[in-house]
Amino acid sequence: MKTPVSVLRLPRGPDPNSRGFDPSSPRFIALCPTSVPSSSSSSSDEEEQRLRAELRESFLRTLLLMTGKRVRFDMHEHVRVHARFGASDIDVLNLQVSDLETPLGVQREALLRCQDVIACSFEV
Repeated sequence: MKTPVSVLRLPRGPDPNSRGFDPSSPRFIALCPTSVPSSSSSSSDEEEQRLRAELRESFLRTLLLMTGKRVRFDMHEHVRVHARFGASDIDVLNLQVSDLETPLGVQREALLRCQDVIACSFEV
């Protein structure tokens, strides 16, 4: 039996040839600041930027640690499910999981919307 390999799929752009994102789209505006910060920014801005960078790094490290592990997801309406975490999309809007154990049964592969997840936990 061959070993399954996870596939990373990047999001497609808005045009049919997938050549990029529309600069007027909300996603582009949110991800690409329109102004370049000046070199005379205050130290509080620099401190805030440093803290944000540390939080982003720790979040990404947590996602890497979760990969391949059993994770408990607490969702709305007091629903608790367990699954093996696979990956997230680039915007962290969806989570790909395997062997999702729900109150209705087990799904071999599934996508969880991050808006539906309140918390997640796993053993290190």
